[in-house]
Amino acid sequence: MPARGDEPDKPEEISEKAPEQAPEESPEEAPAAEEPEAAPSRRRRGPRIAALVSVAMVLVLVAALAVPSSREGLQSLWCGVVGGVCPEDELPPISEEEETDWRVRLAPEEAALWGNYVALGDSYSSGDGAGDYDPETAVKGGCWRSQNAYPRIIEEEFAFAGTLAFYACSSHKGSDLLGEIGTPESQLERVTEHTSLVTLGIGGNDLGFIPVLRTCIVRMPLLDSGVCTEQDGDIEKRMDKFEETLTTVLEEIRDRAPDARVLVLGYPRMFPEEPPTMYYTLTVGDQLWLNEVAEEFNDRIRDVAYRVDGRVYGSRSTGSVEYVNTFSALSGHEVSAEDAWLNGIVLGPFGGGLRVDRASFHPTAQGQLSIADRVRGQIEEGPERVLHVSRETLERVDEELLLSELGGPLDPVRETDAS
Repeated sequence: MPARGDEPDKPEEISEKAPEQAPEESPEEAPAAEEPEAAPSRRRRGPRIAALVSVAMVLVLVAALAVPSSREGLQSLWCGVVGGVCPEDELPPISEEEETDWRVRLAPEEAALWGNYVALGDSYSSGDGAGDYDPETAVKGGCWRSQNAYPRIIEEEFAFAGTLAFYACSSHKGSDLLGEIGTPESQLERVTEHTSLVTLGIGGNDLGFIPVLRTCIVRMPLLDSGVCTEQDGDIEKRMDKFEETLTTVLEEIRDRAPDARVLVLGYPRMFPEEPPTMYYTLTVGDQLWLNEVAEEFNDRIRDVAYRVDGRVYGSRSTGSVEYVNTFSALSGHEVSAEDAWLNGIVLGPFGGGLRVDRASFHPTAQGQLSIADRVRGQIEEGPERVLHVSRETLERVDEELLLSELGGPLDPVRETDAS
């Protein structure tokens, strides 16, 4: 190579001679003697620069961690660099006060069981369609709470220090949860400071999923599939609005129970992944479209849960917000299967045509059992990060305190007892 002073293809010899000549050079002669080695030096500079950059980045991270005002931005940056999954290890203390952490790190199951369990949501969480209802709720316009609902199953399988407060209610919307705050009917008012676990399944009624199904099924002419899929635009608008609603609902829950693990459930797929044939008036295309709508809605719910939890973790708070994927919970047992875990269409009186009853397309007792399995797994495995509870909360909580909070401050039963 000409740049090497007519000594081509001998890199080994040059690297061997350089150390022998070095002692004979005076400081003034050093630059001239080093000229032949300029190219190798440049080649070695890359790793050195990379090492310096790495050291600089570490120093920047350490400096940022020492500044409380930048912790959230740094956490977001860190989680983004590692692909959206926050590190398993705790961040180092950001101040001398935090060297003795005010939080206690707990295993996932421990973090869910130290207090009361509050179950909120709509008919998929109340167990409408699963039978064996609480008589007081099994009335027209009632909540239809089933003994077979997944909250009841979870209560039986885990040893909570407190008790289940089961307030999920059929036909409820996320907007209802917010609109009823401050009233005895409010589900959110049931969440109190010493709640350790909240399950929330909400949104199907905000989306109007049963009316959407009704439009798809009861249509004229019966095979005009466009009537079904043309609802896309309205559904997208409802999804956008619900993201805001769900964010507010989760913030309300966090305000009331800052140490709780909040598990947000998605909805199961109603039709087979590859529908073999029509289901009543629903074509294969209709069924695939309805599955896609449910999947997109679940994605929206998951993203909201992740965003809220990112703020919790980034600010070094206690508790968590976690998404529970139930989309495939009924796989192989969808509505058209021989052994379906989902109620099908309820037929009206002869001559009355098809009608979509409130329990149509809702999980059976076996379907609720399968959903409970997903919730159980989340409780045991936890999120992809560490979990903390306030040390003060754990030291204060006891059976009497938990019982006193059960039902929330606006519970009509509490008011009756007080009088």
